[in-house]
Amino acid sequence: MNWDSLFAARTHQMKRSTVREILKLTAKPEVISFAGGLPAPELFPVERIREATDTVLAERGQEMLQYSTSEGMPELRALIARRLSAGELQIHPDNILITSGSQQAVDMLARIFLDEGDRVIVENPTYVGMMTSWRPFNLNFSAIPTDDNGMIVDELEPLLRENPKLMYAIPTFQNPQGTTLSRERRAKLAEILVQYNLPFVEDDPYGELRYSGDPVPSVLQMEAAHRGAKTLDGSVIYCGTFSKILTPGLRIGWVAAAFLVIDKLVQVKQATDLHTSTFNQFVSYEVARDDAFLNEHITQLREVYRQRRDLMLKTMDEHFPQEVRWTRPQGGLFLMVTLPEPLNARAVLKQALAHDVAFVPCDDFFIGDTGHNTFRLNYSNARPERIVEGIKRLGTVLKETIRQPN
Repeated sequence: MNWDSLFAARTHQMKRSTVREILKLTAKPEVISFAGGLPAPELFPVERIREATDTVLAERGQEMLQYSTSEGMPELRALIARRLSAGELQIHPDNILITSGSQQAVDMLARIFLDEGDRVIVENPTYVGMMTSWRPFNLNFSAIPTDDNGMIVDELEPLLRENPKLMYAIPTFQNPQGTTLSRERRAKLAEILVQYNLPFVEDDPYGELRYSGDPVPSVLQMEAAHRGAKTLDGSVIYCGTFSKILTPGLRIGWVAAAFLVIDKLVQVKQATDLHTSTFNQFVSYEVARDDAFLNEHITQLREVYRQRRDLMLKTMDEHFPQEVRWTRPQGGLFLMVTLPEPLNARAVLKQALAHDVAFVPCDDFFIGDTGHNTFRLNYSNARPERIVEGIKRLGTVLKETIRQPN
């Protein structure tokens, strides 16, 4: 059977995730990997999840093992609505849809909004998981340049003349750069979104993991404030997750949006997987409804990840060559390294793997033929001694690479 001749044309735009494929190469215990966007497994609340599982099985076992509504567990939706509400903006549970991780939310949004050939505005670089999901629609991507303060919003208005269908960004602790859109730029972005009625997908998996700097409101909040709105009925579609603050294995994410958007997403959800795992929703709710526990757990994550971020940055300062630049994130899981031209990060990765250290080249995160000299480092997953050793090894590789004649 010649299967290649039978696949839909759109599958030619599909390919395996760069990050996932590199993770296979780092399975050996001697490899120090800064590649995946992995939380620290030793910080997973295993005992609390075990207790929660026992409790809900004992009290609501038949319900949690049954089919559920496509929208998601009502109590969990109410909890998320409460956590997202701020100031004048009060979000109703009907504005929440529970998804199988926020990646499913991103994927389903493409299915309800995008037709072949549509134009989408994104940061440059942008999240590779979104690109993997949306590229089969044969879209035209308009890229906004970025700097240490996030996307350069002043570059946005000329792109609006191209009649974009949608805009996507990770404004807070962006993947892969770790940068955060400044408050001033958020205010300007909110003004533009309202003026042009442009749907904006705010992907926010890392927002609660801040280690330094002043907190900034979400674009969701700022857009509502600009309109003077008290309910969620504007152009911002907000995607969130418990994967980074509880555990990714439960795959609990959500979308917060105007009801008509949620209603259309429910139709996709029903055709995709009927509903997110009832079992996982009940367990997540039982854990997350304890505000004291959840706040204490997030505080612990922030402290540990802050220490690991600081240690990685300090060790890079000491061991990376002066020709190399990198971002200094205020939170999240990542930073991005920029090598001098014309070095190629994929070639450097081969040398790094020979020294048993790994990272993710960022060329797949970029729109256009650029980014070949950049790579992403994750600092949340490795323990301190492995961070120091891994960065020393990588520093040696970079120095040897830069000294090599062209």
